[in-house]
Amino acid sequence: MGTAHSMACKATPVAGDRPQAASSDAWASCHVPPPLDLTPFTRAELYRWFTGGEATGDRCEKLLAWCSRAVGGIDLTIAEGLHALQQRGLLAELGFHLDDYARERLDLGKRAAESLAHLGRELQSRPLLREALRSGRVRLRAAETVLELARGEAEASWVARAATMTVRQLEDAVKRAGVDPVAEEEEWHRLVTLVRPIERALMDGAVGLAGRVLPGASQLERLEAIAQEFLAEHPGDSEADATRKLGPTFRIIGDGEADRQTALEAETDRWAALPPVADWPAPEPRFFETATAQALDALMRQLAALKAQWDEIVGFCAHAIQQSRMYLFLGFSSFDHYCRERLGLPSRTVEQRAALEKRIQASPALQEARRQKVPYEKLRLLAKLPEQEIGPWTPKAHGLTCIELRRRVEGEKERQMRAQRRLSVPVPRRVAVLFQAAFERIRELSGCAYSAGKCLGILAWHFLTTWDGAAERSRTTSQRVRDRDGEHCTVPGCSHRGGHAHHVEYRSHGGSNADENQTAVCAYHHLDCIHPGHLKVAGLAPEGLTWTLGGEAFTGR
Repeated sequence: MGTAHSMACKATPVAGDRPQAASSDAWASCHVPPPLDLTPFTRAELYRWFTGGEATGDRCEKLLAWCSRAVGGIDLTIAEGLHALQQRGLLAELGFHLDDYARERLDLGKRAAESLAHLGRELQSRPLLREALRSGRVRLRAAETVLELARGEAEASWVARAATMTVRQLEDAVKRAGVDPVAEEEEWHRLVTLVRPIERALMDGAVGLAGRVLPGASQLERLEAIAQEFLAEHPGDSEADATRKLGPTFRIIGDGEADRQTALEAETDRWAALPPVADWPAPEPRFFETATAQALDALMRQLAALKAQWDEIVGFCAHAIQQSRMYLFLGFSSFDHYCRERLGLPSRTVEQRAALEKRIQASPALQEARRQKVPYEKLRLLAKLPEQEIGPWTPKAHGLTCIELRRRVEGEKERQMRAQRRLSVPVPRRVAVLFQAAFERIRELSGCAYSAGKCLGILAWHFLTTWDGAAERSRTTSQRVRDRDGEHCTVPGCSHRGGHAHHVEYRSHGGSNADENQTAVCAYHHLDCIHPGHLKVAGLAPEGLTWTLGGEAFTGR
């Protein structure tokens, strides 16, 4: 074992280690992770972990379990901070939607941010659950499971269960109480097929027409409408949808697990042989005593910077545990099972960290991007690029917001796919089933084993002929402006649809109705940020606009 690995393992705290109580202005110093040299482990080392008896693997696993407690505590504090920003209406003063603020300022994905904001709001009426979470007695995944039932007179009982039962037991108890446990994200698939130029042209036309027929519809909603239109006229066996098998055109993104969990839980006496990990109290910054949006924002960014340090260790250790498959040796049915029961965190979050770490360890370009402090959400976007393209994109990542980087990376990938005459679209299972049913119906009606690309062309042609002329009407100036701006809100950092056209120079101040005096914005930025005076814009659209917030340039970064 290398020296770096020895140092990393020696830094692992003992079971009784926990941060000491701190004054309100010193909380951050008690939650700083130990400095570790995270040199990747070799395949041989990871294989020996799986066979058991390797002290290095045991120490790495314990380090991961310990770090997960710290991450859970920081996540809880971020949850309460997001609630404070929402409750006090301060996000408009910062110029952001909740999801965009979390992504650009805190390096949190949309789903994670919305989940944490919901938790922070609900905990305000659940003092016992909040105290148990803050002290570390109850972990994040367990709290999310009982959140809907832990209220009023029943709160104490559910908090006691959350502190002592496994997540699987809690989910069973919640189901018996008549409430669906916290939902995991819907299974997603990727529709991958070859398409000829004529089929691509038909799809482009149909998607564009669906946008005019269904104003505001997302790309996914437009695709769904195209398939639904065909099945409405040529219905098949809808009863088979629940069990419909998806062909090779649809490739699963992620995987599920069977329930060996109950047996393993009993067999291992709830993993009694694993070393205990101390409770970890959450940081205690004073959100509701903070006077301004800017001061609260500074606290949130301090928390996010602290979390990023812990998350890097979690990603490194989670990748090692996942690749070694050590979790099976420890008595868990899957890595998902291990994350929920041992780490107490949402498994999807840990799996994403581990997946990125795997990509980084195989990519010198991504390693360099991380050394240059490219944030996690941007690293995930760069990881989608071929190795030779990551280096040139890294400087751009520093100068772009996450949403700008995502649109440009996806645009580059789309250009490459078109050049290769390929189509690749991520869709949830319900939409995958819809397209599979439409493909099967086309083949039944035609008596031909058409390819998926040919079927997509037929679906698009049917939609175009059905709705041809229905969406033809004179385009208003507002519609022209929104089309010009790609239907995106042009406020820096905003990922939402631009449903309004804002006059840069107000009409009441003598501004014209010309296209260059209008820019697409979402309803929130238009009504809650621009007109109240928080955000201001000047210049000529679309390329010559400058945005300011509180008198300073606003870039969304």
